[in-house]
Amino acid sequence: MYLKKLKIGNVELENNLILAPMAGITNQPFRVICKNFEPGMVCTEMASSRAIFYNDNKTKRLLNTEGEKRPISFQIFGSDEESMAYSAKYVSDFADIIDINMGCPAPKVVKNGDGSKMLLDLVQAKKVIQAVVKNSKVPVTLKIRKGWDNDHIVAKEIAKIAEDCGISAITIHGRTRSEFYSGKADWSIIKDVKDSVNIPVIGNGDIIDEETAKEMFEKTNVDGIMIGRGSLGNPWIFREIKYYLETGEKLEKPTDKEKLEVMKQHINLALKEKGDIAVKELRKHIAWYTKNMKNSSVFRNCINNIEDPKELFIVIDEYFKSL
Repeated sequence: MYLKKLKIGNVELENNLILAPMAGITNQPFRVICKNFEPGMVCTEMASSRAIFYNDNKTKRLLNTEGEKRPISFQIFGSDEESMAYSAKYVSDFADIIDINMGCPAPKVVKNGDGSKMLLDLVQAKKVIQAVVKNSKVPVTLKIRKGWDNDHIVAKEIAKIAEDCGISAITIHGRTRSEFYSGKADWSIIKDVKDSVNIPVIGNGDIIDEETAKEMFEKTNVDGIMIGRGSLGNPWIFREIKYYLETGEKLEKPTDKEKLEVMKQHINLALKEKGDIAVKELRKHIAWYTKNMKNSSVFRNCINNIEDPKELFIVIDEYFKSL
């Protein structure tokens, strides 16, 4: 009943479960791993429109999706029309969907007026949305938060602006910027947004398993759900939610053997993409994969001192043998 295909503009997703864009996390290796468990769509890390405008090679590497299964949403952020219009034109040559980030709470993003800071200036937000929609060849979506803080709850207002400007779908995270990721996400505001617009609305925030996924659909009537932190070290979440929504039953949790195989696949993809430097970046992922496992804290401490890929594989194999 809740699991279904989702149409965003002229792009049809096989299902309405989506991997959220997460800075420093949803790079190509992680997207490939998650795609194996069949979300309807994955999203890139957010890319700075100014960096794209100034032809920054590091930023352009974030947009590499060669060989990946489609569809993929490419997220951009910025607060000036010129760079956002340029980025939309540039990215829409290879994106299936462009997503505008007006939800990121990170200090280094909001200090430039970007991300969730846009929720304090809806006049400028409208100009940015219009610039992106006008210059994109593909459907454009918008990701927002509930508001900047409890004195500035603007989700419904900006959702209506977005719809009027030609946005094809809206994702809303049920927290304000001032809350970051603390406390509990307010799903009632997600329902309010869903009730106030006619374009698809995607709910985000605190979806960590099958029950919370179903509850989000039940309480908000959203068209789809977006999963972020619930997927960390847990790409199986998409397969599990999909099965639960289809059958009402739960799949068995992944075995240690499957965890090991997927983790190694993830490591190999990252090494192929970035070389040995990827080992440092993989530490957080390895910690997430092994969270709550036997002696995992000792194992993580050991991993955090390793920089050589061969040594990393040896230590991982020894740990899983000890289980």
